[in-house]
Amino acid sequence: MDLELKDRVYIVTGATRGLGNATARELVADGAKVIITGRDEKRVEAAAAELGPDAVGLAADNAEPAAAQRLVDAAHDRFGRLDGILISVGGPAPGFVADNTDEQWQSAFDSVFLGAVRLARTAAAALGEGGVIGFVLSGSVHEPIAGLTISNGLRPGLAGFAKSLADELGPQGIRVVGVLPARIDTDRVRELDALSGDAEASRAAAEARIPLRRYGTPQEFGRTAAFLLSPAASYLTGIMVPVDGGVRHGF
Repeated sequence: MDLELKDRVYIVTGATRGLGNATARELVADGAKVIITGRDEKRVEAAAAELGPDAVGLAADNAEPAAAQRLVDAAHDRFGRLDGILISVGGPAPGFVADNTDEQWQSAFDSVFLGAVRLARTAAAALGEGGVIGFVLSGSVHEPIAGLTISNGLRPGLAGFAKSLADELGPQGIRVVGVLPARIDTDRVRELDALSGDAEASRAAAEARIPLRRYGTPQEFGRTAAFLLSPAASYLTGIMVPVDGGVRHGF
């Protein structure tokens, strides 16, 4: 299938590794151009160089108020247009209710929630008909995940914001989608598995609860996200798509 991505321009945040990077790879492989971000300048430069000449790396923190406009401006300055954005950010600190501090909650709110809202709002003002805003969320949108209290608190609210945004931007021909990863084999998930003290046992137990009996690969996530961001998905908006190997049993 031709995803019609050739020469389209996307911003992908949190794209030096993990799910954001996997999505940027798939976009570029199908002919798109990307502005990728991350907080570490050297990692951003290395990731952009690996993606090739159709990628530009900019050091940016989603929590930084000025970052959103700077990224939109960079897309126009370098590539002359903007067709969409995928808002991805590293997961907030793990922990149970009694473990997480006010500082951890505030930091996560600024980056995971408010930063994402600001990025979406700024991108929406720059997008025209056919534009798309994507959010990398989590299976915690539908069901809390033990030991990830902050994520459980923030991700569902951001999904609600995304649904509202889809309603508001629909008449302008701008789509809004959410992608809900579960156990994808990234550094973040491996770190979470290790918190149990026995990473292999934790992974085996998690895989036993997944109908496909394995973790997903970053590439599998990236392909799904790239499709949702592409014109091939032009009649999909306001949806939350699980990429979880069937672990969500609800309709």
